[in-house]
Amino acid sequence: MVESRSRSRRGTPTVPQVTLIGLFVTALATAQLTATKVLAFSIPFSLPITGSELVLPGAALAYAVTFLASDCYTELYGRRAAQIVVNVAFALNFVVLVLVWSTIAAPAAETSIDPEMFADVLGASTNIVLGSLLAYVISQNWDVIVFHRIREYTGRSNLWLRNIGSTASSQAIDTVIFVAVAFSIAPMLLGVGVVLPLEELAALMIGQYLLKLAIAVVDTPIVYAVVALVRSRADGDLATTPS
Repeated sequence: MVESRSRSRRGTPTVPQVTLIGLFVTALATAQLTATKVLAFSIPFSLPITGSELVLPGAALAYAVTFLASDCYTELYGRRAAQIVVNVAFALNFVVLVLVWSTIAAPAAETSIDPEMFADVLGASTNIVLGSLLAYVISQNWDVIVFHRIREYTGRSNLWLRNIGSTASSQAIDTVIFVAVAFSIAPMLLGVGVVLPLEELAALMIGQYLLKLAIAVVDTPIVYAVVALVRSRADGDLATTPS
């Protein structure tokens, strides 16, 4: 009887699984909705390209949370399970975009806020969408693969190395692809938007990457805490060597 119940529980999603998946999808959807705002953070020193200000898309903050969630999920449930989450969430991205764009296209009531303002705030440009989706699907899968490869060499120890190493490399890929496609390649090929000069592209890449890297370092204790909490309450549902 006990063994039968254990088998049935293994086929049922756990609270930590649902929470991490929910956090991942929530952060990803938020990133899509906040992509059009450009952020500027002042720093107490000057860098060669960016100067004393780091400029980056608003989506960078929410997007950084997706890497925290995916690293926790990969550590706890394995590479295959994490890649399923990443790729299903990629498909759900299109659902978010369709819902937003259909709401923009729907007729507005007289008491509504200005439709053009609504579209400007929520309607990310085609260039931003193309850049973010391409960067997402490549960098998130890379993050899961690198995290798992490091785990194969380190075992369950050195979680900090897996978290920072996988996120640092994947965020570099994400940043370069997103900025290059959204602000140079897509505007050039589609004829929509402004093609930024190389210096501005470099400033965007550096500013975005430095902040993402800082977040990866800061969130390492959070990853440790989440993994430790889930493992302390697990009753055999977690594999010791996730695949």
